Amino acid sequence: MAVTITVNISDHNEKVLLHDLLDINTWVQAAVDGKINNCGKRMAIEATAVLKADDSVTSMPATDQGLQEALLARAGYKNRAQRDAE
Repeated sequence: MAVTITVNISDHNEKVLLHDLLDINTWVQAAVDGKINNCGKRMAIEATAVLKADDSVTSMPATDQGLQEALLARAGYKNRAQRDAE
Protein backbone atom coordinates (compact mmCIF):
# COMPACT_ATOMS: atom_id res chain seq x y z
CA MET A 1 0.00 0.00 0.00
CA ALA A 2 1.40 3.37 -0.97
CA VAL A 3 0.13 6.55 0.61
CA THR A 4 -0.18 9.94 -1.06
CA ILE A 5 -0.41 12.86 1.35
CA THR A 6 -1.45 16.38 0.48
CA VAL A 7 -0.21 19.29 2.56
CA ASN A 8 -2.04 22.61 2.61
CA ILE A 9 0.21 25.65 3.00
CA SER A 10 -1.08 29.21 2.96
CA ASP A 11 0.29 31.65 0.39
CA HIS A 12 2.14 33.51 3.13
CA ASN A 13 3.69 30.36 4.58
CA GLU A 14 4.71 29.22 1.10
CA LYS A 15 6.65 32.46 0.73
CA VAL A 16 8.20 31.95 4.17
CA LEU A 17 9.36 28.44 3.23
CA LEU A 18 10.68 29.57 -0.14
CA HIS A 19 12.77 32.21 1.62
CA ASP A 20 14.99 29.34 2.82
CA LEU A 21 14.11 26.33 0.65
CA LEU A 22 14.81 25.70 -3.01
CA ASP A 23 11.81 23.38 -3.38
CA ILE A 24 9.05 22.71 -0.84
CA ASN A 25 8.13 19.27 -2.23
CA THR A 26 11.74 18.09 -2.08
CA TRP A 27 12.06 19.33 1.49
CA VAL A 28 8.80 17.67 2.60
CA GLN A 29 9.82 14.35 1.02
CA ALA A 30 13.23 14.54 2.70
CA ALA A 31 11.57 15.25 6.06
CA VAL A 32 9.25 12.26 5.63
CA ASP A 33 12.15 10.05 4.52
CA GLY A 34 14.06 11.06 7.66
CA LYS A 35 11.10 10.23 9.88
CA ILE A 36 10.66 6.85 8.17
CA ASN A 37 14.37 6.14 8.74
CA ASN A 38 14.14 7.01 12.44
CA CYS A 39 10.94 4.98 12.97
CA GLY A 40 12.49 2.07 11.09
CA LYS A 41 15.59 2.07 13.29
CA ARG A 42 13.47 2.08 16.46
CA MET A 43 11.25 -0.68 15.04
CA ALA A 44 14.28 -2.85 14.22
CA ILE A 45 15.59 -2.40 17.77
CA GLU A 46 12.18 -3.37 19.18
CA ALA A 47 11.97 -6.35 16.83
CA THR A 48 15.38 -7.58 17.98
CA ALA A 49 14.27 -7.45 21.61
CA VAL A 50 10.94 -9.18 20.89
CA LEU A 51 12.55 -11.93 18.83
CA LYS A 52 15.34 -12.54 21.37
CA ALA A 53 12.75 -12.87 24.14
CA ASP A 54 10.82 -15.53 22.19
CA ASP A 55 12.25 -18.99 22.92
CA SER A 56 10.62 -20.38 19.77
CA VAL A 57 12.72 -18.11 17.53
CA THR A 58 15.83 -19.92 16.31
CA SER A 59 17.16 -17.32 13.87
CA MET A 60 16.71 -13.63 13.19
CA PRO A 61 16.96 -11.55 10.01
CA ALA A 62 20.25 -9.75 9.48
CA THR A 63 18.79 -6.51 8.09
CA ASP A 64 16.63 -3.79 9.59
CA GLN A 65 13.97 -4.40 6.95
CA GLY A 66 13.99 -8.11 7.70
CA LEU A 67 13.61 -7.43 11.42
CA GLN A 68 10.77 -5.00 10.74
CA GLU A 69 8.99 -7.53 8.52
CA ALA A 70 9.41 -10.24 11.18
CA LEU A 71 7.81 -7.98 13.79
CA LEU A 72 4.96 -7.03 11.44
CA ALA A 73 4.29 -10.71 10.70
CA ARG A 74 3.99 -11.76 14.35
CA ALA A 75 0.59 -12.80 15.63
CA GLY A 76 -0.74 -10.07 17.84
CA TYR A 77 1.30 -7.29 16.24
CA LYS A 78 -0.28 -3.89 16.94
CA ASN A 79 0.57 -0.55 15.38
CA ARG A 80 0.72 2.70 17.35
CA ALA A 81 -2.99 3.50 17.06
CA GLN A 82 -3.92 0.00 18.20
CA ARG A 83 -1.51 0.15 21.16
CA ASP A 84 -2.81 3.57 22.21
CA ALA A 85 -6.42 2.35 22.01
CA GLU A 86 -5.78 -0.29 24.68
